[in-house]
Amino acid sequence: MRTKSLKKNKINVITLGCSKNTYDSEVLMGQLKANGKEVVHEQEGNIVVINTCGFIDNAKAESVNTILEYADKKDKGLVDKVFVTGCLSERYRPDLEKEIPNVDQYFGTTELPLLLKALGADYKHELLGERLTTTPKNYAYLKIAEGCDRPCSFCAIPIMRGKHVSQSIEKLVKEAEGLAKNGVKELILIAQDLTYYGLDLYKKRNLAELLENLVKVEGIEWIRLHYAFPTGFPMDVLDLMKREPKICNYIDIPLQHISDNILKSMRRGTTKEKTTKLLKEFREAVPGMTIRTTLIVGYPGETQEDFEIMRDWVQEMKFERLGCFTYSHEENTHAYQLEDDVPEEVKQARAAEIMDLQSQISWDLNQEKIGQTFKCIIDRKEGQHFIGRTEFDSPDVDNEVLIDAAKFYVKTGEFVNVKIIDATEFDLYGEPV
Repeated sequence: MRTKSLKKNKINVITLGCSKNTYDSEVLMGQLKANGKEVVHEQEGNIVVINTCGFIDNAKAESVNTILEYADKKDKGLVDKVFVTGCLSERYRPDLEKEIPNVDQYFGTTELPLLLKALGADYKHELLGERLTTTPKNYAYLKIAEGCDRPCSFCAIPIMRGKHVSQSIEKLVKEAEGLAKNGVKELILIAQDLTYYGLDLYKKRNLAELLENLVKVEGIEWIRLHYAFPTGFPMDVLDLMKREPKICNYIDIPLQHISDNILKSMRRGTTKEKTTKLLKEFREAVPGMTIRTTLIVGYPGETQEDFEIMRDWVQEMKFERLGCFTYSHEENTHAYQLEDDVPEEVKQARAAEIMDLQSQISWDLNQEKIGQTFKCIIDRKEGQHFIGRTEFDSPDVDNEVLIDAAKFYVKTGEFVNVKIIDATEFDLYGEPV
């Protein structure tokens, strides 16, 4: 009598949303691998785990569409099981269970042990910081804190991610050492709010002390700061950035708006005057630093005058990097009580105007780089080019340095000095020197 062969399960983890989700997927995959499971990232597998984003309308739509796509594949017998985790699942689980019932199970953002159990795995506490990275081998995200204590009116992150919880310096250093051993050269520090780091654990803002410990990790050559909050920024970080070559002269500080009326309604705890002063202090403390920010247009009550204040300020500040989003009216946020009164076409027009302005600023700043030589990390080869970045550029969101692969060979994952020979608004063209 023939026995039925047991099919080996392959778990496919799909990541949607931000770098914090990327990190969570990597931790999940590390746990699964340690349990002897076969796990892949966004490839073919008969068991699917979708790590969702629930931040704004577009991200929610992408997450829902992905769940529907795999629920349909399950119906057709193309996959065996579908599990959903992450922010959308945390925020809308009852609705999702009702609307898309043929998903095997939904999990929230803090339910990793339960998700592992459903996948036939145990949560291994001893796997401190060990994970399967999904980024190119030369860089990795290091999540230094989870959650957020800020009261911003438009933001649903505290609903999905809970209160701010810092990771200890010891744990983060150990994780960084493990990443360095695996060939990671660049750490990108992420949290909902870097500024707040350490307040819960050490009763003080302790980002500088964390950085002083991380720069000692052998093999790490760049450390990049993402998502700092403007209120209460620990200025000792700037002194360290200036004197410590491993810390990139780069900071991502989402400012959201600059009109005092809107900042007050957004509950940002700052003013145009204070924010402008802070940015001037940044640039005085670290000459040549790159500041990345994001802005929101079309927030409830945003008048043409409020928008023009922001537009003129963008022109004045000349941010090296800037992204602009249209306001998304999110349930259970403080701003949801306000009328979403800026028409969609006005939101889109305002966002386009800011980005057109930024394109010109970016063009002008990039033209100044022609003839200069920069240390670049080479992330990948794509088509006819090797693609690298300077210390002033973060992966996926900022400028890239393109090197003609027909003329030059450079090793991916390595640092190369590159002379810039041409530039567009968002790309630099260079030759290794």
